[in-house]
Amino acid sequence: NLTRRIIMANTTFSGPVRSENGFESITKNATTGAITTNATYGATITGGVQSLSGAGAVDLTNLVTELTTGAGAAAVTLADGTTSGQIKIITMVVDGGGTATVTPVTFASGTTLAFDAVAETATLVWNSAIGWILSADRGVTIA
Repeated sequence: NLTRRIIMANTTFSGPVRSENGFESITKNATTGAITTNATYGATITGGVQSLSGAGAVDLTNLVTELTTGAGAAAVTLADGTTSGQIKIITMVVDGGGTATVTPVTFASGTTLAFDAVAETATLVWNSAIGWILSADRGVTIA
């Protein structure tokens, strides 16, 4: 049984693209050659996960950011999205006692999002005309 693998790098298609086994979005380490799967598109869509402990910036390359707080407050920033329709999910996975306050550069639904308990989650959608739109939340305080 011969298995054939076709690799098409930097290819642009003008019509629909189909695959019998799904698609993967990957990155290749230039030094080691190691392949990292960032997202899988098939029967389900799976995106990458950023783990953010304490203060810092929510990245735009992973679908999900998981927040961990220490005892003190954590100032977290969220840059503008890169294309309309971009989705970002932010969730608190470890509550060390402090509140993580996320401040988007452009936030159509308010000014900040505060996370202070495990499982609090916000789903945001980027719109280039008005900024991040809160499409769903669980327990997050919006100001």
